[in-house]
Amino acid sequence: AGFAVVGLLVVGLLVGAIWWATNGHRSGEVVADGSTIEAPEGPYKTKPEKPGGKTFEGTGNTSFAVAEGQSREGKIVDQAPRKPAETASPTAAPAATEAAQAAGVGVQVGAYSSRAAAEKGWATLQGQFSPLQGVKHRVVEGRADIGTVYRLQAVAGDLAGANSLCAALRSAGGACQVKP
Repeated sequence: AGFAVVGLLVVGLLVGAIWWATNGHRSGEVVADGSTIEAPEGPYKTKPEKPGGKTFEGTGNTSFAVAEGQSREGKIVDQAPRKPAETASPTAAPAATEAAQAAGVGVQVGAYSSRAAAEKGWATLQGQFSPLQGVKHRVVEGRADIGTVYRLQAVAGDLAGANSLCAALRSAGGACQVKP
């Protein structure tokens, strides 16, 4: 019984020493005095200029109407003919460059807001993914809900080559979509 009492005293002293080391001898401690922080001048809530929020062309209540059992016709945006970008070497003739880029099956590897961003993206992707080394590319201008987009495509000779390139790119960790 004596050992149990001594053991309890030792444990009590240890717990007390730990508490005193962590909490007991603080100086300059901030004490809550119950005061409040003064509010800034002016209203803290304001009515928005456009209460409905920003709306975008091509969006609406279609999903709500369909959820209520109504039927809606699908719409396809009229697109201008696709134009490939000029990406050939400076020594190639411009007419030959356009003909070479137009031929082949595209493997889309990205979409950008500008042609320059797409070209920069191609340089970045070639450095990241070895399957794109030595592959020609093109930038195709198109329309989407968000406006004009520039689709970056690697060009393969045929559909089988495009599928093979896309599979190799995916296995290397990239994303792609074949665009026949």
